[in-house]
Amino acid sequence: MDPLSAEQSDFLQLAGAPAAAVTRLNRALSGLRLSSRPTSAGFAADNRKAQSIYRAGADLLQLWPARSKPEARESQAAEVVKAALRRIRNEFARRYTDLICRRLSRDYTRFLRIEELVYEAATVCPGLCPTRGEVAAESRLRLADKEGLEIAQGDFLSHVFNHKPAGDYLLYSMLRPLPESLELLGKFRTDGRMDLGPAQVERSGVLGAVYLNNPRYLNAEDETTLRPLEIATDLVLLDSEIQVGLVRGNPVSHSRYAGRRIFSAGLNLTHLYEGRIPFLFYLTRDLGFTNKIYRGLAGDGYVFDAPENTREKPWIAAVEGFAIGGGCQLLLVADHVIAETGAYFNLPARKEGIIPGIAPLRLARFVGERVAQQAILFDKTFPVESAEARTIVNEVVPAEQMDAAIERAVRGATGSGVISFGANRKAIRLGQEPLDLMRQYLALYCRDQADCHFSPALVANLERHWKARQRAATRG
Repeated sequence: MDPLSAEQSDFLQLAGAPAAAVTRLNRALSGLRLSSRPTSAGFAADNRKAQSIYRAGADLLQLWPARSKPEARESQAAEVVKAALRRIRNEFARRYTDLICRRLSRDYTRFLRIEELVYEAATVCPGLCPTRGEVAAESRLRLADKEGLEIAQGDFLSHVFNHKPAGDYLLYSMLRPLPESLELLGKFRTDGRMDLGPAQVERSGVLGAVYLNNPRYLNAEDETTLRPLEIATDLVLLDSEIQVGLVRGNPVSHSRYAGRRIFSAGLNLTHLYEGRIPFLFYLTRDLGFTNKIYRGLAGDGYVFDAPENTREKPWIAAVEGFAIGGGCQLLLVADHVIAETGAYFNLPARKEGIIPGIAPLRLARFVGERVAQQAILFDKTFPVESAEARTIVNEVVPAEQMDAAIERAVRGATGSGVISFGANRKAIRLGQEPLDLMRQYLALYCRDQADCHFSPALVANLERHWKARQRAATRG
C-alpha cells in the first residue's frame, strides 16, 4: 500500500507526532501488498501486516486529544491518520470479505446476526472492526465526544452486502427468530399476551397486536425498544393461531398528549444526542423488526440464491397522532394502513442528519419520485387526508372508529386465507424489492449511514432542531 505523502508526513510532525512514529506507520503501509488471490495463506500473512498498520496508526492517534476543534492542527492530523487506516480496512475487506464470512459462519451454515458478525470479525481480524470493549467504552460518551470507531463496522458490512453470497446469508440470518422469542413462545401461546416493557404483544382471536410502549418519548424507538419489538414481531409470526399482525402505539404520558395513543415519534433524539444509540441500531432495526414485518421469518434450511421461502402474515398499521421517521418507515412495509382523522406522517431524518432507513428505496413506489424527494430531502409532511398520503394510507377514520376499522381490515385480510395472502405478498415484493436490490441498497446504506451518524453536522442539527423541539415541548 502507498505510504503517506511527504506533505502528510510533515504535517503529522508539525502536529506533534514523533518522526519515528510517522516512519513506523509508513513502513507498515509500504509492507502490505495484498495477495492477488484471497487464499487462507495470503489472508494470514496480510492480516498480520494489516495489524501492524492499525497498531502504528493507533499509537499516533493517542497523541492527540479526542474531538478537538475541527480547525485545530491536531484534529486535522488525526483525520489524516484515520483516513489512511480506513483505506487499509476497506482494501482488506474488499479482498477478504468472503473468506472472513465463510470462516466465521462455517461456510454459511452457522447463522450469525449483524451484531455478532462484526464482533467476531474483530476477533479474527484485530483492527478491522472495533471490539465490544472499545464500543462499550465509547457508548458512555455523548455523540459529540465519540471518535467514530463504529464507522469501521459500517465499512465492513458494506463489503459484506456488496458480496452476494455473504450479503444473502446475512439477510437470511437476520430473518431468523431470536432465541428469546423461541424461549417465550410457549408462554405466549398459553397466556395470549406478553409485556416486554418497551413493547407489548397480545393475541385477540386471529389478530396479533404489537404495541410500541415508550410513553415518555412518544413511543420513539431507541436501544431499549430494539430487542423487545423484534421479539414481539417474532411471536406474532410464530404463533399458529394468529393470522394477521397489527402495529399500534400505546397511550403516552407526555403532557401535550397524555392518555392519547400515539403511533411513533421515530428515533429517540434524546438518546441519540446523549450517545446512547449505537450505529448498529439502524441495521438491526431495519433488518430485524422492520424487515420481519415486510418479509416474514426465514424458512427452514438456507439455500443460496433460492426464491424467498419465508413464513409471513399480513400486517396492519394503525396510525394515531403521527408517524414520524421510523414510524413512517413502518407504514411502507405494512399491507394495510388505517389512520385517525388529523394524523400525519413525515421523514425528517435528512434534516436531522441521517438516512431514513430503507425509506429512500421504498417511498417513491408509493408517492412517486418527485414527492419522495420532497419528503426525504425537504422534510415534506403528509396530512393523512391529503391525496399524496392516500397513496400510503388505506383508510382515514375518526379516532373513536379505529377499533372497528381494524376489525374490518382483519376480516378482509383473512377472507381468502392467509396462505394465498402470503404467496401474493411474495409475488408483489419480487417485482418491487427483490433481495438483490435490497442487498445492493444496504451496501451503500451501511457505509453512508455510519458517516452520517458520526458527522459533526448531525450533532449541529440535533443542537438546532432537537433542542428547539425540547424547548417547545417544555412550553407546551
